[in-house]
Amino acid sequence: MATRTWINKGVVNLVLIVIGILFVIPLLWVLTAAFSKNASLSVQWPSPVSLDSFKQVMTSSNGLAFANSFYLSAGTAVITVVLSMVAAYPLSRYQLKFKRPFIYTILFATGLPITAMMVPVYEIYNKLNITDSLLWTGAFLVASSLPFAIWMTKNFMDGVPVELEEAAWVDGSTVLNGLMRVILPLMRPGLAAVGIFIFVGAWGNFFVPFILIQTASLDPAAVTIYQFFSQYGMVAYGQLAAYSILYAIPVVVLYVISSRWLGGAFNFGGAVKG
Repeated sequence: MATRTWINKGVVNLVLIVIGILFVIPLLWVLTAAFSKNASLSVQWPSPVSLDSFKQVMTSSNGLAFANSFYLSAGTAVITVVLSMVAAYPLSRYQLKFKRPFIYTILFATGLPITAMMVPVYEIYNKLNITDSLLWTGAFLVASSLPFAIWMTKNFMDGVPVELEEAAWVDGSTVLNGLMRVILPLMRPGLAAVGIFIFVGAWGNFFVPFILIQTASLDPAAVTIYQFFSQYGMVAYGQLAAYSILYAIPVVVLYVISSRWLGGAFNFGGAVKG
């Protein structure tokens, strides 16, 4: 039995090591290529170490692209979280007549491929003359993110005991006040998770802004990254790697800042005692 357990652990560890290597090798290439003057597709230690690639990508146009990305991603995340919480509250707390069909519709909407919707969406945007706009591009990102955000938020809200709201109502609190002062503080880990998920999805979204935005100065970073691929098949590997590192920093920073809200699960056991 001990030998069999040891073999099982060895197999599991081997599989995890292989998976880890598959993830580490691309990261190693990005790190080495970003600091190399003559970067190529092979992973090799930069000799000499150079910051030229970072200097070349840190231009005003790329800075504007990052600002556009932050505007789209942060705006999409904030608006989606607020709307999903408002929409999830009646689904979680009230016995609605069409509650189950509505939830099934939300689940169906989460599975729709966004590429299949872009042709009619572009036609609608073009008819309304609202293409080439960060505001309306963000509006579509919010609309496409809402179904899954509502589903996630409802599940988190279901974990908040209704007795806490009832106690607030007895003390004279309104429904909105109970939502803001009772449910919202207890749902911070869940809302942080939803916000991060939406932010990361919008930050890395290439297809939507590529279709809906035509002006280069309005392109987000996910679209401008293709400037390092020339029309003749040549790739500026060093600049591409340096840009990729800068592109990943905001998401990493966001996760680190929010990690204290994501560190534990809900614990309402002591809140409803007595």
